[in-house]
Amino acid sequence: MKTSNNYGFENKSLALPVAIVLLLIMFLVLFNPITIVGVGERGVKVTLGKVSPTSYPEGVHLVMPFISKIKNMDVKTQKNFMETEVYTKDIQQARISYVINYNLEPQNAHNMYREVGMAYKDTILMPVVEGTIKDVIGKWNAQDLVANREAATTDIIGKLQRQLAPRYINVTGFQITDINYSKVFEQAIESKVTAEQEALKAKNRTVQIQEEAKQKIISAEAEARSMKIRADALAQNKSLVQYEAVQKWNGVLPTYMMGNSVPFIGMGNFKN
Repeated sequence: MKTSNNYGFENKSLALPVAIVLLLIMFLVLFNPITIVGVGERGVKVTLGKVSPTSYPEGVHLVMPFISKIKNMDVKTQKNFMETEVYTKDIQQARISYVINYNLEPQNAHNMYREVGMAYKDTILMPVVEGTIKDVIGKWNAQDLVANREAATTDIIGKLQRQLAPRYINVTGFQITDINYSKVFEQAIESKVTAEQEALKAKNRTVQIQEEAKQKIISAEAEARSMKIRADALAQNKSLVQYEAVQKWNGVLPTYMMGNSVPFIGMGNFKN
């Protein structure tokens, strides 16, 4: 009997700790006072409808069940590929494909939640992006935009950063990846480029012909001056006439019908 009483006493002494552990487990399961803020997130604590004045970093945090809760907001860099329809300065419709990189400022996650909520992308980001793209593209003529895509991109990202920084959004990158016009307009551009290339070829050929003609004129003028100089010289000095004849003589003396050769130059003029 004594042994049995000791065994029962030991069972009663173990029952209390076990019950406490079970109650603790049930409390944790039912009321869940532990919240985890994951990597690349910031926690926003809401107590009885009031947002905390700071953002909670990554890790484990305790909250009062039914009184407080923590909302996790993603602060990692987001990369979105988007398209939008715009009009250029010369009223040409274009489809702009672009990529934008952005993130929610970690230190202002609680401010964003208080002012906008979780859906800040649709509420703030996209309206500003769409409006900025339309504003910048509308300053360019369609054909010029193709050649100045980088300038337009730089203008857009600068305006986005200035407009979204006060709204707790950090824009880290923006790039126009493609510009598509209607087929009719693209064909018109292609035809215009082809016509300009053909016109340039014709212009270059005209310049070449003009230069060749100019060189011929210069050459003819030089030849005419040379002939005049020689003619003047021959007129003033008759011995040069014979000299010129000798220069052009092929060594064959002219003959008459009688078969006699006549000297090309009067031999009586030479002295022994």
